Amino acid sequence: MMRPISRRRFMASMAGASVLAVQGRAFADTWPSRPVTIVVPFPAGASTDVVARLLAEKLRSELGQGFVVENKIGAGGNIAATGVVRAAPDGYTLFLSTSGPLATNKLLYKSLSFDPLADFAPIALVGDVQGIVAVHPSLPVSSFAELVAYGKANPGKLTFGSPGFGLMGHVTGELIQRKAGFQMAHVPYRGSAPLSNDLLAGTVNVAIDFLPSYIPHVKSGGIRALAVTSDQRAPQVPEVPTLAEAGLPGVNATSWFALVGPKGLPDAITARAAAVVRAYVESAEAREKLATIGVRALSGDAAAVRAAQTQEVAKWADVVRAAAISLD
Repeated sequence: MMRPISRRRFMASMAGASVLAVQGRAFADTWPSRPVTIVVPFPAGASTDVVARLLAEKLRSELGQGFVVENKIGAGGNIAATGVVRAAPDGYTLFLSTSGPLATNKLLYKSLSFDPLADFAPIALVGDVQGIVAVHPSLPVSSFAELVAYGKANPGKLTFGSPGFGLMGHVTGELIQRKAGFQMAHVPYRGSAPLSNDLLAGTVNVAIDFLPSYIPHVKSGGIRALAVTSDQRAPQVPEVPTLAEAGLPGVNATSWFALVGPKGLPDAITARAAAVVRAYVESAEAREKLATIGVRALSGDAAAVRAAQTQEVAKWADVVRAAAISLD
């Protein structure tokens, strides 16, 4: 049986909490007093890297200290994430990541050394990247409904490429097939560039991937876009319907970006960083710059990040399990 806490112990604990709160506020008042590292789990030039550098520039100008982007690639983002989780929660190591390391890797890796939902302190949502379902023009389909009909009438003839096993394009393709009731053979690639090249050459029938790499090819007619995988049309290709408009409701697959820190990051630092990030994301300047790389600006606070993480895991758990997708 638990003993009731004494008044002396209760008052001591309350005093300790008050001291910590005051220290946290004082620490935030001087933060940052030296350069801050923003860790990115993907290579330089990738969408995540470009977004991080835009944020770093804004944070630098607003807070008067250097914000340096550090690319740590490998293991689907887990190497970078592990480093951030192990860093001191002092505001000098932050993490700009997609929903993979911050959510769905929890489903894909059985031996993950961190818990995305417990080991990060969320700061702010930044934006998301929509997906696309695209085909080579030689495939005799001009709409998503015709693709489904063709797949049902020609079992074993369709192949769909994704930018990697277990990545968003792969799990989105699995969800689309389950909901639409047809099958395609999955062909994983090492990134969007080789996949888009093979789609242009007709080596693979269908690509399900992030939108940015395909925008110029859609506009030139080199490939045919059948749908975007989000709940809104993409402003870069406004003529392309959503999957819901194309006859397949219930699929809203995007990869979002969020800024987080290690668990234990003081609330005052979180609030200060979030205020700068959200003001920038909501500006016309940011929306224009993000749109040029195929990113939709999304503004959300720490609670919105946590909700996005939770929803992402819930959305994909059954799909990953049914398709037996594992990266261990």
